[in-house]
Order: sequence, then C-alpha cells, then structure tokens
Amino acid sequence: MDFYYLPGSAPCRSVQMTAEAVGVKLNLKLLNLMAGEHMKPEFLKINPQHCIPTVVDNGFPLWESRAIMIYLVEKYGKNDQLYPKDPQKRALVNQRLYFDMGTLYQRFGDYYYPQIFEGASANPENYKKIGEALQFLNTFLEGQQFVAAGDAPSLADISVLASLATFEVAGYDFSAFKNVKDWYDRIQKVVIGADTNRSWAEDARPLFDKVPKPAA
Repeated sequence: MDFYYLPGSAPCRSVQMTAEAVGVKLNLKLLNLMAGEHMKPEFLKINPQHCIPTVVDNGFPLWESRAIMIYLVEKYGKNDQLYPKDPQKRALVNQRLYFDMGTLYQRFGDYYYPQIFEGASANPENYKKIGEALQFLNTFLEGQQFVAAGDAPSLADISVLASLATFEVAGYDFSAFKNVKDWYDRIQKVVIGADTNRSWAEDARPLFDKVPKPAA
C-alpha cells in the first residue's frame, strides 16, 4: 500500500500506527511539501486536495487520516478492538476521533501553525484554548484507562497519541493535566508503532524551535 506522508505530521503518524497494528506494510512515499511535491500533476491525479496522509491500496486512493484509519481496520483488522462494532462503543470512538480532529489538534494548530508558516504573532487566546481542550481530554480520562473508555486501546487512543507526541516536541507542557499525562506515559507501552511515532515526531522539532515559548 503506497503511503504519501511526512514523518513530522501527527495525522500521518496516526495512520502509520494503525497500519502497524493491523499488519499492513506501507510503501513509504515521502512528500516534501515545502518543495511543492504535493502539487505535482501525478499527485494531484491521486488526490486533488493535495493533502497528506494519502494512501493508495491496489488503485484505491484515500485521504484524511481518520478515514484511512477506519478503512485499514475494517479491511485488514483481525478483530474489532480498535474500532468496535457495537454501535455505542463505536460512536464513542468516533466522538473522540472528531474531538481530536476538530478541537484538540485543531486548537494546537491554530496557535502554532500561523507562527510557523505565516510568520504571525502569537495569539494568547488561542494558547488558552489548547489548555481548555486538554482539560476536556483530562475529563474524558477520569477513571478510564483509554480515551474512549473500554478495556483496550482504540483508534481514538492512536489518534490522540499522535497529536500529543507533536505537543511534546513543540515543548508544550501538559503535565498539569494528570489524567492526560498518566495516559500518555502508559499508552506508549501499549500501542503498536508508538516507538516509530515518537521518533518520527522528532522530525517536526526544528519547526517548533522557531516559535517563542509563551509565558506560563
């Protein structure tokens, strides 16, 4: 399966971990976005949105990380642990995936990425919103071992793990959110591919080193 990616990208790393978990070997196709490789005609033919991650599975192209994760589990998973078939359990996993996409990782990006890619000034209000999102996650994890509850990690844990690895390399200290910190330390010993996630995340550190650390 062809996998168009950048190692520093949290969405790409969530696909990487999911693929490892279900035993799918990825044919790595590194895309240099800064050099405009995602805008080349051959890639636009695969993905007109020209975004990563993108996979091509026997001629079937798919993008958007969480859609890819679900596809991998539904097609190649040996059981439904990562994405339960029970409607309520699956709904909770979906909710946490959308929370990560639209709140947790989104708020992180709203603060950091304009500074990195557009030269914008820091927005203190956006920084506060990251803490609010982490508090939501902290509440979800109260009395729970996993992000979407249950007795085993799900796709929600994989997605949030990828996001928080990026928080870590950005120098964002989330240790004040005890449930989050405890889960983060614990989940890396459980999720297949977590070591690769951690090493790939380091690829993004030079970008975040350019962002001034906000006042506490």
